[in-house]
Amino acid sequence: MNEADNVMLAVVDLPAGATVDAGGETVTTVEAIPSGHKCARRAIAAGELIFKYGQPIGRATTAIQAGAHVHVHNVESLRGRGDLARDERVAQDGAAAAHLHGSSEVASVPDVTTFMGYRRKDGRVGVRNHVVVLSAVQCANGVVRRIAQLVPEVTPITHVYGCGQLGDDHRQTQRVLEEYAQHPNVGAVLLVGLGCETLPTTEIGARLADGGTTIRRLTIQEEGGSRSTVERGVAVARELLAEAGRAQREPIPLSELVVGLECGGSDAWSGITANPAVGAASDLVVAAGGTVILSEVPEAIGAEHLLEARTTPEIAGQLWEATAVWEAEARRMGVDMRGAQPTPGNIAGGLTTIEEKSLGAISKGGRTPVREFIGYAHRPTQRGLVIMNTAGQDAESVTGMVAGGAQVVVFTTGRGSPVGCPIAPVVKVASNSAMYERLGDDMDVDAGTIVAAGESVADVGRRIFDWVVAAASGEETAAEMWGQGEFAISILGQRM
Repeated sequence: MNEADNVMLAVVDLPAGATVDAGGETVTTVEAIPSGHKCARRAIAAGELIFKYGQPIGRATTAIQAGAHVHVHNVESLRGRGDLARDERVAQDGAAAAHLHGSSEVASVPDVTTFMGYRRKDGRVGVRNHVVVLSAVQCANGVVRRIAQLVPEVTPITHVYGCGQLGDDHRQTQRVLEEYAQHPNVGAVLLVGLGCETLPTTEIGARLADGGTTIRRLTIQEEGGSRSTVERGVAVARELLAEAGRAQREPIPLSELVVGLECGGSDAWSGITANPAVGAASDLVVAAGGTVILSEVPEAIGAEHLLEARTTPEIAGQLWEATAVWEAEARRMGVDMRGAQPTPGNIAGGLTTIEEKSLGAISKGGRTPVREFIGYAHRPTQRGLVIMNTAGQDAESVTGMVAGGAQVVVFTTGRGSPVGCPIAPVVKVASNSAMYERLGDDMDVDAGTIVAAGESVADVGRRIFDWVVAAASGEETAAEMWGQGEFAISILGQRM
């Protein structure tokens, strides 16, 4: 991937004794190397740094022969126990990975300038027109599900929150539910509460109505129980469907598009094909004046210096502090993050360390400067590339970005993930063609053609950009087709 690298990547399964050319150097494998896994380009001494993308991704725990398999059995992460100083984590040549992560190039403005969306009363723009039946508290989930069974045109959202939470945790749940209720992808909402929950359901409904949201509220204890609430809810849902159905799509400038970025079930190809291609698409969105949200701060650990170099000292400090908090929290819980990031599926796909995974993950953000660092489920105040402090857990991260106003999500995957969102289209990008063919029903874009067919990152990025515009204009994604609608709010503390 870079001249400074002391490892190379197997494009196909390589048997022991295979002779390969690596940048003009001949290397013979001394053991089998699975496709997507790393092979030593030369002899590597014990304790020597392992370089990929021109960046350190770990340290050799033993001497490694040229042509040997380089993976978790002979490499350890430099992160996870806090045993490497910040200055040591920055590569000797920060520009070495500019082909994936640099900020010097600006994408040309795309020739497409609009999408077909719904202009809402508050001026925001939606790309879907859902009528949502939303649980205010877990005790209302059964009623919400039953209403959706009887009126399948509505979109049910249930969860396990709304009561027994404290302080910031309670406020975060309330903020996420409110943001979903007033999201521009939602044409109307029926909020269903129990009546004794700690979440102020009545006040939430009144405040949203005052803000212009088309909302109705039902309380199970006031309605006389589940049966009565379901009967009343069915009638209300049908009224809301009729009202929302009067909305019409109209041309909207791309500058009003907010796109969330996610990766899940990653493999070694994610950082070479799907994620850089999404980065190219992200640059096109930003060049058109739109906003892109890069999430999963724990999956920037080990690569945060590349993002810090693309922003102001203030934002760089916020990112640095956030990654330090995530690492400290893992240590507090007695967890060595090197055993949790990457996951077993990531490891099977060829990823060895946090750093290697992070270097691939952040390439989804393209090359443009970072304009803002925001908290979980908060709306960006700046256009361009924005970082949201979400966990690496896919459903929680997507939920947070959509609560923050993302109308469309682009989700890359190497192992194959069907995760979606109840109110936003999720465009699935496969990192390798074999998985795309195997799980084609769950995928929208094959980025594996970068390796399999020699298609350029820029061209695949343009295909992803076109898919984003199409999804924003009403094209159904695979996740929507299969009803993938995960909803999970990150929690901050214990529930009482």
